[in-house]
Amino acid sequence: MKYTYTNVFILLLVVALGSLPARLQAQSALRKADQYFNSYKYALAIEEYKKAIESKPPTLAVMQRLADANRLSNRSVAAESWYAEVVKNPEADPINIMYYAQMLHTNGKYDEAKVQYLQYAEKQPAEAAQARKLADACDTAAQWLKRSPLFEVKAATELNTLYSDFSPIPYKNGIIFTSDRSVAGAGKTKEKIFGWTGRPYLKLYSSEKNGLTWSKPTLLTSNINATYHNGPAALDSVKSTIYFTRTNLVKLKNTKANPDPTSWVENPFASGFINRLEIYFAEKQGEKWADAKPFAYNKIEEYSVGHPVLSPDGNLLYFVSDMPGGFGLTDIYYCERMGNGSWSKPVNAGNTINTSGREMFPAFDQNGTLYFSSDGHAGFGGLDLFSAKGERSTWSAVTNLMAPINSSRNDYGMLVEGAGQTGLFSSDRFSEEATADIYSFSMIQQPAVLAVTTLERLAGQIGKKSLMPLSNVRLRLTQPNSRDSIIVTSDKKGHYYFNVFKGNNYALLGSKANFLTQPADVQISLNAPDTVNVTLLFDRIQTNTPISLANIYFDLNKWEIRPDAALELDKLAATLLANPKVKIEMGSHCDSREGDNYNQLLSELRAEATVNYLVSQGVARERLTARGYGESQPVNRCVDGVSCSEEEHQQNRRTTFKIQKELASK
Repeated sequence: MKYTYTNVFILLLVVALGSLPARLQAQSALRKADQYFNSYKYALAIEEYKKAIESKPPTLAVMQRLADANRLSNRSVAAESWYAEVVKNPEADPINIMYYAQMLHTNGKYDEAKVQYLQYAEKQPAEAAQARKLADACDTAAQWLKRSPLFEVKAATELNTLYSDFSPIPYKNGIIFTSDRSVAGAGKTKEKIFGWTGRPYLKLYSSEKNGLTWSKPTLLTSNINATYHNGPAALDSVKSTIYFTRTNLVKLKNTKANPDPTSWVENPFASGFINRLEIYFAEKQGEKWADAKPFAYNKIEEYSVGHPVLSPDGNLLYFVSDMPGGFGLTDIYYCERMGNGSWSKPVNAGNTINTSGREMFPAFDQNGTLYFSSDGHAGFGGLDLFSAKGERSTWSAVTNLMAPINSSRNDYGMLVEGAGQTGLFSSDRFSEEATADIYSFSMIQQPAVLAVTTLERLAGQIGKKSLMPLSNVRLRLTQPNSRDSIIVTSDKKGHYYFNVFKGNNYALLGSKANFLTQPADVQISLNAPDTVNVTLLFDRIQTNTPISLANIYFDLNKWEIRPDAALELDKLAATLLANPKVKIEMGSHCDSREGDNYNQLLSELRAEATVNYLVSQGVARERLTARGYGESQPVNRCVDGVSCSEEEHQQNRRTTFKIQKELASK
């Protein structure tokens, strides 16, 4: 019996000692993983954490680190899986529910993401409003996916690798783009690896397009591509100056500082350091780039600046920064070129563009439309691509570019070609390792109906009674830069229906004998309804008969042209340019509530203001005459001493035009 017990004891001892190396290896891997994580080397940390849990189940702390490391390195599929395990633990921080929802959202699982957002709202009442907003965004994205696609998207396989390739910009007969691909022929020097991603540092490459194919990408010179990250970039209109993003290693004053939400940030050597983004620029000298110079407003001790782009006229430099005073994690800013060639102080582009989230990767097309990426505006998940018109800090409403350009993952780095129907962009939509690829897009022609109504504006009449259908109007529809036209006539009710395509601009011209020819520029957006309505108002050519113009209003006791009045005067200017032989008199009328002399002077100033505005729109001054009528020609009973309503007085405060007698027969 003693022999038997001894053998059992020896066997147990052998098993225990045999498992010791495995436990020691797991502890070593865990220590190394924590060091990597604390140094922002998330790709390396993930591998070590995996080793640490090979021999035993992971603790909550390790699962938390694996989830966070995958999320921070944009590995959303793996992050979703680990957060699903973390939230099962009752001791887990509630913020993990939000992270789990975000990963589900990024992976396109909108119904599941909505459940988690709402659960987070219940657990964290202080953040419930934002959580419910994100839950609503899931419903919106699901509805958007039901829309018919406006573009066809294809991977640009000749430009892409297993690494990240993104943010193309036009250059010569091709593009410059950013990539962390392994540099061919690196020689004996070992290639430096970015611990955050586990891939080489970003560099700028160029490639030329030959027909439908791309040449092998070529690395830009070393005075552009420095040791660490370089890119994305932008060029001026003549391709003589390149502006680009570059990283710089900075020692942190506050060791708890955020590792820079503009991404591409790490501590490559030891804790207490961080990489900040900066903007550099270099000029072309012959066929070579000169040494790069720093942007005046780099301030790496406090914040990052990056992702530069110039406005089409080159007078504004837009960029992204996390500088203090912004609306969110990263905002878009701009500087204005001064007379001496320097740049003004940065100004925030405003809260129409910028949100509490991240706005990044700004770009322009040749028409000045801004394209940028954001995770703060309503979207499909991750960074979505948006467009907006305007400049500086004044912008129109932001428009989501929709699927298939946008996906639930990160979509960014837009290059729009020509008329906006083709181009390139980048996305990590099909990668579990957060590597981006470059994609091409081309517009799918979506049909629409252009419903044209032709009406006669009756001279001497005001309001709805002044309009009646005009039949047999000759209508010519043309696309810009096209020699082909469609010529038809309106029916007896003044209607005609053209078959057109969304995303196109059309020139419409209506003409009929004894009437002024009427032009109209028709812009049918990609998001236009299936039927677009356009009305042409025709004025009969007759002498000394005033025709009232709708919506020409002036502020009290003022004669400056208001924006709403300018819209109507723009239409009249277009009519005059389409009828070059016509001369007109512009008349201004007042109501009777001021003195005769005052009203006479005010009406003369207003008539002259309308003439000056028409001249500014290209109408020759010798074709125009200004005349003020004061209160001398009321269209109703409202004269001095008669009590009238405001609507009746408004009828008398009008702007008219009439064709001058001597040219009526020409």
